[in-house]
Amino acid sequence: MFPYSLPLTHCRADLPPCYNPPVHPDRSTTAHPALLARARRLHDEAILVDAHCDTTQRIATGQWDFRRRHDDGHVDLPRLREGGVSALFLAIWAGRSDGGIKPVDAARRQLAALRSLIDSLGDSLCLATTAQEVRYAKSGGKIAVLLGLEGGHLIDDSLDVLREFHRSGACYLTLTHSFHTSWADSAGIHEPLAPRHGGLTPFGREVIAELNRLGMMVDVSHVSDDTFWQVVECSAAPIVATHSSCRSVAPHRRNLSDDMLRAIARTGGVAHVNFGAAFLDPHHPPLDAAALEAYTRLGGVFPPNVTSHVTPFSWLLDHFDHALQVVGPDHVGIGSDFDGVPTLPRGMSDCASFPNLTAGLLERGYSDSDVRKVLGENTLRVLEACQRIGTSRHTPHSTDSAARLSGNRRTDGA
Repeated sequence: MFPYSLPLTHCRADLPPCYNPPVHPDRSTTAHPALLARARRLHDEAILVDAHCDTTQRIATGQWDFRRRHDDGHVDLPRLREGGVSALFLAIWAGRSDGGIKPVDAARRQLAALRSLIDSLGDSLCLATTAQEVRYAKSGGKIAVLLGLEGGHLIDDSLDVLREFHRSGACYLTLTHSFHTSWADSAGIHEPLAPRHGGLTPFGREVIAELNRLGMMVDVSHVSDDTFWQVVECSAAPIVATHSSCRSVAPHRRNLSDDMLRAIARTGGVAHVNFGAAFLDPHHPPLDAAALEAYTRLGGVFPPNVTSHVTPFSWLLDHFDHALQVVGPDHVGIGSDFDGVPTLPRGMSDCASFPNLTAGLLERGYSDSDVRKVLGENTLRVLEACQRIGTSRHTPHSTDSAARLSGNRRTDGA
């Protein structure tokens, strides 16, 4: 969410020089009809999972109709059908202060709104928490909705709250958003953030251990480099980046270096490529503050024409290409960040455009088997692996309803 681009001068000095991709024609709107037909057939058979969408912000207003096709935004039911989407993770997100409401309470309200929507559309949607439930939904002609928490601040420094969200269906926790939490450092977005903890605090490591115990996926999108490496060190389960692209292709601090990609793969995890043009295109201009204010004012929709810059579709394929070459087809997935990004590459205007991505990967020589993995099988495998590890580690836990932090210390004595 909020992947605003930064001038390259704001990136770390030790990043690699700007990626020089192989020359591929940008045929985003003129894909060969045979390739598009092949892509649509693949979507009919395969499971397509988008690991991160921010459409929750629109749903939670209570004034927006998910059933209807819209001319703005990126996700609604008709376009999900058109794009051949089998399942999507809807992110629950709130800023540090949401109109005076505590982030944890804003998250609870959003979760209730999502569950209400799913209940009201039982003929089209179903809540899923396991890979098996996603497959069952696919076989029944329904779209599976999975839930993710975006930002560790949403658990209110309490493992009890984390457990509450898990019981309500949350399948992953993105450890930070654009700011540090009381227990983990963020990469920031607009500008570099001075480290607060040097990565994870002791309580942060408790959070990782509890995520492992619960079988929830640990999401390292948005975290600082120090936090990333400490998560790799302490997590007993595969880790995921649900919406992060490749730093070697576009040197944005929110993207993953090649070493990070390899580290995720070594855990058995998956790096899901973000579709936001600001993450994909190193030439994308920064977004101004007025657009950020408008996003909140418009209820989770960026105003049109926030920039005149056009990012070619080939940049999106280059990020997939690069990740696939670095870690192979078992560790790459889709994390569009739809409805959380202001600009997208040409040819990927919304979730109905997914066949363009599939056709592009096929055109670049990837097999149907490899593409199936990228579309969703990798994500389902990691979801299963984390839950299997959680089952094996399931032990009674002590309550920490009053848990709060003072600096790096818990105050409940646990």
